[in-house]
Amino acid sequence: MEKTLVLLKPCTVKRNLIGEIIARFERKGLRVVGLKMMQLTDELLNEHYAHLADKPFFQRIKDSMMSTPVVALALEGTNAIEVVRTLAGSTNGRKALPGTIRGDYSMSFQENIVHASDAPETAAAELKRFFKDGEIFAFPREMFASFYAVDEY
Repeated sequence: MEKTLVLLKPCTVKRNLIGEIIARFERKGLRVVGLKMMQLTDELLNEHYAHLADKPFFQRIKDSMMSTPVVALALEGTNAIEVVRTLAGSTNGRKALPGTIRGDYSMSFQENIVHASDAPETAAAELKRFFKDGEIFAFPREMFASFYAVDEY
């Protein structure tokens, strides 16, 4: 069973969309195994967005991500990373297809509702970055029989 990180960005918090976005993931069949609201720091964002440090918009992204707390989610499911990214839609909200989270709620490249891990290695690193030991839970998966065939989970 794959786990991935989703951050509900400050634009989501400001627009009171937290529950609605989480519900979209849950209705799909992904399971929340970690959830917390947190205020991001400059240090954490320097690490998280290190791959963008030389871009002219780097500080703007950090300022945006520190404007309110974010909600960090650890989601679990079969092919969770791919499923989350499909649900999220194109990074640019103006280009995201209707029916995707960004397509339904975003008009921006930056203020695009969610951050979603893009690969298993990235997800593992990001989950460690945003969740401490003991903050991601393992518990019985009874509901999975309603979402998957027995041999899929």
